[in-house]
Amino acid sequence: MSSSSVGDSENHDGNSRASAAAGGLIAGTKLYRRANLALFCAGFSTFSLMYCAQPLLPIFSAYFKISPTRSSLSVSLTTGLLALSIFVVGINAQRLARKPLMAVSLFISAGLTLIAAAAPDWTSFLVLRALLGIALGGVPAVAMAYLAEEMHPDGLGLAMGLYVGGTAFGGMAGRVITGLFADFYSWRVAMTAIGIVGLSSAALFVLWLPKSVRFVPNARATLRSVRGDLMNHLTRGAMLGLFAIAFLLMGGFVTVYNYAGYRLLAPPYRLSQASVGVIFTVYLVGIGASALFGRLADRHGRIRMLTVGVLLMLIGALTTLANSLWGIMLGIVMLTFGFFAAHAVASGTVGKWARGAKVQAASLYLLAYYLGSSVLGSLGGGFWSHAGWPGVVGMVSAALVCALSICYRLSRSEQREERQTLPSA
Repeated sequence: MSSSSVGDSENHDGNSRASAAAGGLIAGTKLYRRANLALFCAGFSTFSLMYCAQPLLPIFSAYFKISPTRSSLSVSLTTGLLALSIFVVGINAQRLARKPLMAVSLFISAGLTLIAAAAPDWTSFLVLRALLGIALGGVPAVAMAYLAEEMHPDGLGLAMGLYVGGTAFGGMAGRVITGLFADFYSWRVAMTAIGIVGLSSAALFVLWLPKSVRFVPNARATLRSVRGDLMNHLTRGAMLGLFAIAFLLMGGFVTVYNYAGYRLLAPPYRLSQASVGVIFTVYLVGIGASALFGRLADRHGRIRMLTVGVLLMLIGALTTLANSLWGIMLGIVMLTFGFFAAHAVASGTVGKWARGAKVQAASLYLLAYYLGSSVLGSLGGGFWSHAGWPGVVGMVSAALVCALSICYRLSRSEQREERQTLPSA
């Protein structure tokens, strides 16, 4: 390569970074593509490590001679401490550099999963899964903030959609990979395999993600200033509406998946556990839904596309009332498509509408998101016990109707929020 070619390449790269610093990463550029690939890997790794234990719960019960309730702690401890960790990270986020924080989180999480594969007893395994939840907290809120800060507004929706697509693929792959390896080998081999996948994803993340150029850590950020940032988000009706939507959507989505298996294992369907597990592959539609609706939100309006996603969830939930197996599966597909579409739009809107302190805004959104999973997911069990599947669908439908009413209110304030949000915030 000639010296002039080298110089041209360096100048082009320098110009790209200067452009990114001025207006954000622009869709179609090399840095934009690299950032999207890196954050896809981050989302994939986070959710595959988080949910890899779910298909292994019956195996844990037999291997460690524990009850199903104790076995389920391997998932609930991770997600519960993740919600707390995300909030703590959000409070301190103004002090912390974006890329190093996410990289350390990903490597530690993969390492903890590899160690858990060799855990000698149930107690030590649970401790490692709890630590995993804490370690994973360095990714979700910071990734959303990175996208909101570094992406040009015109490409933010697509970028957020691709990140959410990575989480969908990771949630599916973590369950499927460990299930397959456990069937052919053992749960320890399965956990080792997913840990290696996590390490590989972390390495690709570090290789591809451009460093932040529009955020400078503030070591002088005080608890008082952070409290002010949190109150700024919590006293704005539009932001509260988005947080409430996160609670309702995730709660409804998890409830359907929690109790669909009980229905399909029972008469008249009597599906095998393996056949019910295939349902997790429906997560693949989430990848396309999140990327598609992220792009459509940039073109046709965020709240309009958010409303469409919630409507699809509602129609899907009602469709699962069908007696035929194909009708049930169609309803689950529609619900899944609508959920990931709506989540991609809502999470991107949080980053767009936040007036500064974007990590704190993202952490509040995700705190509501995981609280919805915990609270509504558990509440759905009572509806299943007392009213069967119609009771579950009734509860989920009520939550989604509430979400639609919030969308209506947000649509009336969308133009005001778009005008008042500064691109550089």
